Amino acid sequence: MAAVTVRNLSPETHRALRVRAAEHGRSTEAEIRAILDAAVKPKVGLGTRLWEIGREFGGDDLDFTRDKTPAPAVDFE
Repeated sequence: MAAVTVRNLSPETHRALRVRAAEHGRSTEAEIRAILDAAVKPKVGLGTRLWEIGREFGGDDLDFTRDKTPAPAVDFE
C-alpha cells in the first residue's frame, strides 16, 4: 500500500480535518483517505446510474437507446 506525507499543513486545515473526522466517526487519517478517494473517483451521471439500475432489475433485454428525434418547435401564439 502506498503512503503519502503532507508537509506544511496549516493548523487551521489540520484542525478542520480533525473536526470533520470526528463528525464522521473516524480517524483523521481515515478521513483524509475518504476525501482523496472521493476526489479522484470518476463521476457517474444520472443517466448512467439509471441505466445500471434498469439492468439490475430488468436484465439485458431493455433497450436504452437515446431517441434523437428533434423536439417539435414551441408555438407561443
